[in-house]
Amino acid sequence: MILEHAVLEVKPDLVGSFLEAIQEAKLVMLANEGCRSLRVLRSMETPNRFVLLVEWDSVDAHQVGFRGTPAYEQWRALLHHHYEPMPVVEHYTTVVDESPHRYQA
Repeated sequence: MILEHAVLEVKPDLVGSFLEAIQEAKLVMLANEGCRSLRVLRSMETPNRFVLLVEWDSVDAHQVGFRGTPAYEQWRALLHHHYEPMPVVEHYTTVVDESPHRYQA
């Protein structure tokens, strides 16, 4: 499993439109076979900044299995005009995965 990470700088006057569009766009991405989960987080300090976190089976599931399909064109049409600048997308693998709740004294 890999994690896609992108900081989405939404144009301040388009935040409402973005929040509506992401509800439709999430269904487009989640319908992709290689997509495991999707989260969008909003900055408390900068209300027009969001973080997109998507779990994929592999980088290819994202780069080829999603970006190479009409579904990606739909995602792009719904969302990309909201960003300034366009987000940088990176893929991450887990190095440490711990929770303090796993350890009981």
